[in-house]
Amino acid sequence: MKYWITLGWALVLPLQAVAQPVTPSDLPPAELARAAIEQEPSVLKARHALEAAGHTGRKIAASPYEWSVGIDGQRRRYDTGGNSNEWTARIERPIRIGGKAELDQGLGDTTEQIARAELAEARHEAARALADLWIDWLAAIQARELAKEQLGFAEASASAVAGRRRAGDASLLDLNAAQADAAEARRQFDATQAQEAKTVLRLRSRFPSLVMEPRPLSEPVELELNEAQWRERVLAESDTLRIMQASLKRAELTAERARADRIPDPTVGIFTASEARRSERIVGISVSIPLGGTYRKETMLEALKQADVARAELERQRKEIDLATAETINDASTALRRWRLAEQSAQMAHENAKLGQRGYGLGEGDLQSLLLLRRQSVDAAGASLSSRIEALKARNRLLIDAHLILGLADE
Repeated sequence: MKYWITLGWALVLPLQAVAQPVTPSDLPPAELARAAIEQEPSVLKARHALEAAGHTGRKIAASPYEWSVGIDGQRRRYDTGGNSNEWTARIERPIRIGGKAELDQGLGDTTEQIARAELAEARHEAARALADLWIDWLAAIQARELAKEQLGFAEASASAVAGRRRAGDASLLDLNAAQADAAEARRQFDATQAQEAKTVLRLRSRFPSLVMEPRPLSEPVELELNEAQWRERVLAESDTLRIMQASLKRAELTAERARADRIPDPTVGIFTASEARRSERIVGISVSIPLGGTYRKETMLEALKQADVARAELERQRKEIDLATAETINDASTALRRWRLAEQSAQMAHENAKLGQRGYGLGEGDLQSLLLLRRQSVDAAGASLSSRIEALKARNRLLIDAHLILGLADE
């Protein structure tokens, strides 16, 4: 018995650990991110839509049937002479039969469920955008720092060439080449500053209330779950699937409502009348029932087919989300491998460039080799940063789709 209890806890505890939010260190705290997400325009729109859907749901549940009041007046002329002023007053209302009131209540509730799921999906998409824009901003900062370092490297090389030129150990061609390389490094530095400003503008435009405190980019890590676990988790947490499931339920309820409507709702009322010079008082009830025909039948058949459409769309969305998740898992894994290789290459290229510059300053080596080493260092650093960003973004997408970070776990 103790063995089975221990085994049970061994299986449950890892799932509990996975379910806990684990916001990466380079993303904003969950509280700040959630506050910014709640103010994002598409989320505000979805929240208003949810409020409207609440009214729509209550309207459907109440039905459009209302009491109507009517009064008729007439004058009757007798052949024997004299007239009689007569009138009839009535009050009537259609009533729902055959369980239509319960079906309408279900339709109203489902309409609100769809709007609630759409609000959750708006938060999910806003969280994705926030994470991507935030990482783009941090990447732009790091790219600027790399460009600044390369600018210092190029300017130091140009100074070394100028020194050797004064000593008669370098040609004017070498000096011009070194100065041109420094100018190119300065241009690249200016470009990274402009790109950083652009990422700030995009982030502030979409999330103006977000406090922007730069953090160092974290190193990519292995995914915590295997592919099957990620795919199962993402499908279970998908707001898009919740929308499709609620839409299917609404379509099925609509079909049931159309089937029930094959039996028309009667209009029931009471009336009173005064006739024969007010010598006759009449009180009675009235019932009228429409005679259903082809229109009601075709409406039902159409609703049944619309339910089939919603069912097929749910399955299509499930497969599409599952495929997208599998692709994201592959992107995260391959980007992690590429980053590790690119990081090794960048470190070696950076060390080679430093050694080449030191040797050139001591009179060893030629300028073209030095410039080549610097360009290799620039390319390797750029490839490393690009691979890092791809790996971080892919992992963040998985964590967000699984509702594990940025406050999405609370939904």
